[in-house]
Amino acid sequence: MKHYSIVTIFPDVIRAYLGASIMKRAIANELIHVNVHDLRDYTTDKHRSVDDYPYGGGAGMVMKPEPFFRITAQQWPEREKRRVILLSPKGRVFTQRVAEELVGDDRELVFFCGRYEAIDERVHACLADDEISVGDFVLTGGELPSLVIIDAVARLIPGVLGDSRSAEEDSFACGLLDYPHYTRPEDLNGRTVPDVLLSGNHREIDRWRKKQALQVTAARRPDLLAVYQPSPDEEKILKEIKEEDS
Repeated sequence: MKHYSIVTIFPDVIRAYLGASIMKRAIANELIHVNVHDLRDYTTDKHRSVDDYPYGGGAGMVMKPEPFFRITAQQWPEREKRRVILLSPKGRVFTQRVAEELVGDDRELVFFCGRYEAIDERVHACLADDEISVGDFVLTGGELPSLVIIDAVARLIPGVLGDSRSAEEDSFACGLLDYPHYTRPEDLNGRTVPDVLLSGNHREIDRWRKKQALQVTAARRPDLLAVYQPSPDEEKILKEIKEEDS
């Protein structure tokens, strides 16, 4: 079972997401376990304060270090058994490869969700084992990024998805964007399902899907295609695509 913990001042935000759909089933089936900790439970003043004014002045408030140190000492005293991940714009960018790295880590994954302007730098320096960003944009807190990472990692665990091929064939799983998908009806106001998908010829279907994935990746994410290592069959398909576009 994969163990996660999320430290936040808005635990209800986390619980709402974990109580639905695939995450709910994964927890019920004991494939993953997620502890949600309210950081305010580790404060000592009557107002349960988790932030204060920044030294040196400036906009916003800074999250105090003491509650983070207290919860770490009480919940995860043995550093070798946990991996504290700080959700931060300064962190390395989260990708499918990072998800694969995290699913292979036997330690408990502990997510510190920041709020306000920042978290005191001493939390970064003394407690964090890793810092991760989900992209080059700014959010109001680390709750959504923590859920994004847990969701992406959990779906790689055998049994979390109904069909293991779903994770294997997802966008980015093989380095390419996904091919188009269709279901009933066969004809929707004149927009029909491609004939090859109705043919029953699985070899041709596989080739069509490869070609579609290569085409959409080339058009929308050429950066992915630039580092992708195509198979000999895919090399032929890429050549075919170039000839069609010329």
